[in-house]
Amino acid sequence: MTKTSKTDKVIIGSRESQLAVLQSEMVRDYIKKQHPELDVEILTMKTTGDKILDRTLDKVGGKGLFVKELDRALLDGRTMLSVHSLKDMPMEVPQELPLLAFSLREDPRDVLVLPKDADSLDKSKPLGCSSLRRTLQLKELYPEMEVKSIRGNLQTRLRKLDAGEYSGLILAAAGLRRLGLESRIHRYFSEDEILPAAGQGILAVQGRRDLEYGYLDGYRDENAWIAGTAERAFVKYLNGGCSSPVAAFGVVEGEELFLRGLYYRESDGRYFKDSIRGAKSEAEQLGIKLAKQMIDKHEKHTGGESL
Repeated sequence: MTKTSKTDKVIIGSRESQLAVLQSEMVRDYIKKQHPELDVEILTMKTTGDKILDRTLDKVGGKGLFVKELDRALLDGRTMLSVHSLKDMPMEVPQELPLLAFSLREDPRDVLVLPKDADSLDKSKPLGCSSLRRTLQLKELYPEMEVKSIRGNLQTRLRKLDAGEYSGLILAAAGLRRLGLESRIHRYFSEDEILPAAGQGILAVQGRRDLEYGYLDGYRDENAWIAGTAERAFVKYLNGGCSSPVAAFGVVEGEELFLRGLYYRESDGRYFKDSIRGAKSEAEQLGIKLAKQMIDKHEKHTGGESL
């Protein structure tokens, strides 16, 4: 990266939600611990995706709605960094706003959360779910239950759950754990039951190509970077954004990467899961290879799980 003038002030851009701010504070605290001489601030903003809550994301433009305002703040020079949940980032990232680092991965699994004081699902009420990826796999786990879309930040969703609108919510474990709400988790779904979204549990730090980020040295977790790169390459090749029920999850095992993917066949609403193993040094190529293999195999195949 090209070095610009040195600064003693760092401004981090963040969405306004409690979880987003907490995640930005995690990056802020890392920078301040490593470089106590720096003044690090967080600038919060409401994104278009946070404002439009009455429609599902596939109806209003997908993941880009959560980053547009943050990208603009970076380009305008109002901020120097943005912190995102990697799973909420579009697969296409502007060249001038590169991804700089991925955090150590929090628990990547999805979980079931019940209303306060409930100990089982009330099957007369729907399950609340915010993604087609989860909906697709839930149909296999709970074939007798209705799955209904729910939008809003984590606290909003929990309020709706506790008000009796839903029998349970399917959420990412990572957000609940970061907010200290682990006690709300009724059960964890294994990666075999619900394959996580690409990047789930990872924080992404994004910056500007023309700035210098020496103060982030040491923040990047290598295994998260490898897994996240492969997962995003798989989804990107399949052209899957927030509205596409595509999933990928990678695990680094020694010098190898084990990558699982979920492919959705739009022609008949069936989905397929497959995996690949290869050198971790070729993470991006592995993601693309798995995507190609699944297209070649399943566009000519008539099996799979039906939505």
